[in-house]
Amino acid sequence: MPSESPTQTFFTRQVAQLLDKIYGRTRKDSMLERAIAFFENDEFRPSNEQLSDNELELQKLEQTERHSHLSHLCEEIIDLAEGETFAESNRKSAQLLGTIQLLSPCEGKKVSLNNELCKSLYKAVLCLRLLDKLILDGLVVDKNILAYTQGLSTEQFENFALYDADKHQRFIQQIKVPLVMSALLQDIGNYHPQAQDIICGKDRKQNPFRVLDVESRKQLLQVNYKETIKYLLQGLGTPKFVGNTKAERDQFLQDEAEKQAFIQQLLKSSVNPKNTIGNLLKVPQIYTSIIMSTKDSYNYKLLPQVFQVLNKNAEIGACSQKVVDALYKITGMFPQGFGIVYMPIDEYGNQGDCYEYAIVNSLYPENPKHPICRMATRKLAFIGYGQNIIISQKSNLYFAQSAKKLASLSKERLNEILELLSSNYKERQELDLLPRCWHANEYFSVKTNQKLWTKVE
Repeated sequence: MPSESPTQTFFTRQVAQLLDKIYGRTRKDSMLERAIAFFENDEFRPSNEQLSDNELELQKLEQTERHSHLSHLCEEIIDLAEGETFAESNRKSAQLLGTIQLLSPCEGKKVSLNNELCKSLYKAVLCLRLLDKLILDGLVVDKNILAYTQGLSTEQFENFALYDADKHQRFIQQIKVPLVMSALLQDIGNYHPQAQDIICGKDRKQNPFRVLDVESRKQLLQVNYKETIKYLLQGLGTPKFVGNTKAERDQFLQDEAEKQAFIQQLLKSSVNPKNTIGNLLKVPQIYTSIIMSTKDSYNYKLLPQVFQVLNKNAEIGACSQKVVDALYKITGMFPQGFGIVYMPIDEYGNQGDCYEYAIVNSLYPENPKHPICRMATRKLAFIGYGQNIIISQKSNLYFAQSAKKLASLSKERLNEILELLSSNYKERQELDLLPRCWHANEYFSVKTNQKLWTKVE
């Protein structure tokens, strides 16, 4: 359980620890380190090696332990990202996605390493919310999912846990846990030694975050897919049955076989999804690859352009346009935790001679270009108790048309505003006089400012 921290709320600490448990490189019991250990042992084991009964038993114990660890991680993610209603799940997921973004550096040498740590969790949360949206829109034809959701009205599905608690629990175990597991495992094969030869070079001295040439990229995709499936089948296998009756055992084995088949189907179909269930993984994967980019070309200011990339992918047939549109309705143009700079409007509808800061903190904006945000400043002073506001396109300085309205302000006035909203002189020198967005990480590092999702009366 997360300990009390002078700089982090309980929830923020939970997220930081969860990220470490998934992709942490400093702890040997993270999901990633367990997979690396399996790959390294497997790589040096002869394919025709005969194992003794004791070795087979040890192998099975290790499989069971890895599977149990991963299952618990998936349940922890679902618990953090979901509530008993559709609205509560959206609020909790916004908080989880926003916290990941706000814990992440926006510039400097640590961006790529940090984003590599965060990508799989961020993607898993998007997959959960996208699944709900596709079901509500009637876009799911997959028989695995329909077995639990067909016949439910919109209201019943949005309150699934309250409407039918037992069926909802089965839905979580048979559909949502495998979906989260697929999201966490999708790139695990990249840590196989053969994949690392491509990513880091055989001497391990190449920059792992460089852009690969087409042939290397193709080889990497093949190795990743092959080794990910191998890890699913051999590294994790089927968990051990714990129960009393043959009927329970038969049901358990059937459930586990269905879950494993569903994960394989998701992973396989996501490679070239067309109009299949593979889009449920592929579209969040592309979105996350921009928002949590590990490339040296990462640019925070360009994050709101993520749907330009997704629409282009849909145009060339790399993913489904309907699924891209569904995700756009969920996230809107601006990712959770993004720093918005806007011009406040007074009670008479007039725009003032200054700008203020806000942070995107909610999913499902009514207009995708009008993010729902929490105010971070008021009258050019930082506050930790702001209201939620909807920031229209005409007030948002991210849009060039809106920024032009402030361009008429004198340089002296812009410097005056900047002096109040930046923490030190050096930072002021590096900031644009007329910022299109702002980095909210330093603001979020203060514990009292981490309650962006609490209900404000």
